[in-house]
Amino acid sequence: MTDQQIAEGMPKKEGVIEIEGTVVEALPNAMFRVELSNGHKVLAHISGKMRQHYIRILPEDRVVVELSPYDLTRGRIVYRYK
Repeated sequence: MTDQQIAEGMPKKEGVIEIEGTVVEALPNAMFRVELSNGHKVLAHISGKMRQHYIRILPEDRVVVELSPYDLTRGRIVYRYK
């Protein structure tokens, strides 16, 4: 961990890409179609912590999506803006 990550209090995963987007469509099995700020559309699911705390995601919500550098078409929703 770097000093900056320790100062922020929450370590970030290495190698993941975090990007903002807007939920376009809710799909079955807690999957969502998200349009990213750069115009691309990805398929995303809700992270485990959000599922545990019953955070609801609806179309038109602004979210933060984590993408793996290995598959940029799928992601994980890690935060919903209020």
